[in-house]
Amino acid sequence: MTTERNTSAYVWSSVQDAPVREVFPGIRLRPLWTGDDGAAAYVLEMDAGARWQGIDVHDPGPEEVFVVSGVFNDGDRDYPAGSFIHAPAGSSHVPQTATGCTLFLFYPEG
Repeated sequence: MTTERNTSAYVWSSVQDAPVREVFPGIRLRPLWTGDDGAAAYVLEMDAGARWQGIDVHDPGPEEVFVVSGVFNDGDRDYPAGSFIHAPAGSSHVPQTATGCTLFLFYPEG
């Protein structure tokens, strides 16, 4: 077993330092990382009572969601903090929250 470390290729960011873009009223997106192949990681912050305008369709690839805090609702059911959701390519939902929530989003295929 080697004890040598190699972190020279790491890319890191801080949520507090990430630029903020309001996508809909009460819904803010913070980009954390984008890969050369289109993969991307974000933090999405939703205020209490916020609702996505229209239907969010996962295209071209899947969406991976981890609920960091609060309670997220996909238009069908509630997901409390600690929940993981895999939404396959082509699936859709209407993101919303009654209480407010913070999500970590990962798009492995862009």
